[in-house]
Amino acid sequence: MTLPAPIHIDTLLTGRAVDYTRPGSRSAIDKRPVADAVQVDINGIVGDEQGDPRVHGGPDKAIHHYPFDHYAAWRADIGALPVLAQPGAFGENLSTTGMTEADICVGDRLRAGNVVLEVSQLRQPCWKLNDRFGTRDMARRVQHTGRTGWYYRVLEGGTLRTGDTLAWLERPWPQWPLARVLDVLYRNMLDRAALEDMLALPLTPSWRKLVEGRLTRGEVESWAKRIDGPASTTA
Repeated sequence: MTLPAPIHIDTLLTGRAVDYTRPGSRSAIDKRPVADAVQVDINGIVGDEQGDPRVHGGPDKAIHHYPFDHYAAWRADIGALPVLAQPGAFGENLSTTGMTEADICVGDRLRAGNVVLEVSQLRQPCWKLNDRFGTRDMARRVQHTGRTGWYYRVLEGGTLRTGDTLAWLERPWPQWPLARVLDVLYRNMLDRAALEDMLALPLTPSWRKLVEGRLTRGEVESWAKRIDGPASTTA
């Protein structure tokens, strides 16, 4: 099997958690470029923060990668908003060109600098994107288009900097590009054979619970709270 050609990290970004748009909410979605080298450990980039650790961050969502390739499509869809003028609009830590969800697979292992990463899951968009973009249904749009980005686990920590190469080490599940996972999660949502096949993957606990729940109940879980946010407020 031929592995993809290496690509470069064009921008490395981190953020601090601050009070957000709705009462009681906090977010570090406003990531900013980092010029210096950063240290990476099991929880991601040292000093990078998350507003709600219950659902963001942690070892299974240590580093968020979002393709800058998608930005042109977003500008075409919702207009040339200032937030889309540079990387960081989606709260990503890594920005690259030349690789999207169609090009990378669940469980892919890559070396970046002297850090070893493993693709853990797609990003499940939440309501904070609605407020970030001033677009009521932005989270739904991200989910519907499949332009979600993804997360890495950190298998070996170390030092990372803008310009480092992302080079593939291993591809254990070439039959599971993230685009296929997106299809199962959000389009052919009750494809029993595909869901059963997914259980062989190194799924995060929350995703394993999701897949097993669909197989057991024969229905799709509700997305309303995640995508729309608190029912009493609007974006």
